[in-house]
Amino acid sequence: MSHQIDIFAAGAQRLQMNESIELTIQSMQAYGPSHDHWGVAWSGGKDSTATLTIICWLLDTGKLARPKTLTVFYADTRQELTPLAISAEQIMDELRERGIAVEVVRAPLDKRFMVYILGRGVPPPNNNTLRWCTRQIKIDPMEEALRKRIEGLGGNILMITGVRQGESAIRDRRIEMSCGKDGAECGQGWYQQVLPNARGLRGRIATLAPLLHWRVCHVWEWLRHWAPEEEFGDWSTAAIADAYGGDEAEELNARTGCIGCALAQEETALETVLRNPQWSYLAPLRGIKPLWRELREPQHRLRKAGLERLKDGSIAKNPQRLGPLVFEARLMGLDRILSIQDECNRVARATGRPLINLIDAEEEARIRELIDAETWPQGWEGDEPTGDVVLETVYANGAVQPLLFGSD
Repeated sequence: MSHQIDIFAAGAQRLQMNESIELTIQSMQAYGPSHDHWGVAWSGGKDSTATLTIICWLLDTGKLARPKTLTVFYADTRQELTPLAISAEQIMDELRERGIAVEVVRAPLDKRFMVYILGRGVPPPNNNTLRWCTRQIKIDPMEEALRKRIEGLGGNILMITGVRQGESAIRDRRIEMSCGKDGAECGQGWYQQVLPNARGLRGRIATLAPLLHWRVCHVWEWLRHWAPEEEFGDWSTAAIADAYGGDEAEELNARTGCIGCALAQEETALETVLRNPQWSYLAPLRGIKPLWRELREPQHRLRKAGLERLKDGSIAKNPQRLGPLVFEARLMGLDRILSIQDECNRVARATGRPLINLIDAEEEARIRELIDAETWPQGWEGDEPTGDVVLETVYANGAVQPLLFGSD
């Protein structure tokens, strides 16, 4: 009887690279054959790219039996850092050369990040009260793509993800409680028979995280040294490790996020990229985060005046709440983003470096169309006062505090 490595046991020895790969093979052999169709949820980041490329290598070398179909679902948020977006394009070309189906998953035009803010007027996401971005531009589009894919399949699908132990303390606690779900054993990956929160897909989809046990140094090692070698697939993955900080990435425990992420306290990811001389021309991107902060200011937004009642007649819990961006603010934001884009691309053209595409022609046209049509989010008419207008104070219980001063 073979010994099952318990990667969560107290005092367990640290896994070596070959052991990590062997456990990944065991994970895929344990659950892959029971699913006719496989999908890979790929974000273009370090963990999902390591997962994608090692699965392809295991299939190419016969270490895993091929499923009936394999589809890679690339989550294109239109907000990825430039080096990651470029690497993703290169890897997609390499996947297609191998005959692997790639589906680029994007949010509908009106729900894309820039269009939603600058066209529809929804304020940039906020850490506490308006965190809408991840679900809208990444999770919901991916679930919809999976739903459509499953409708055309005769069997179920195994979605392979890059979830890895150590991503965050919160996530780790969830994984430790769930690693044995649906009969999985520790060391065989995090297996679940239904995609969490996937509405209407129960019984048709399962998820597996075959790199759950990988140490972060193994991820860097695979991306920088193993995957680029012809023996392991000749993948364009080294640039991804560079985007996280290159040789310093493990020490920094580096992570990346969206360009100018409105939710991050510091622009760590962008600053890491800018330290590389190859990407220093992207320095104007530093202006995006301050723009999102500026657009959340009261003078750029409408405010509900007086007592606000909901459809059921109850009083809203957040009286006099700030709301959407006024048209002048949206146009200011659009002009600022296009100026940043143009400034980066002027240098890119002069030096032969990659162009960036924060807002493409279709998105710009739609933003201007929504502004020209005087579009407001649901529940707003556009005749509300701006947030910097002094109003009587309204409390959640309906009480009103009149202004303490008046006009002579």
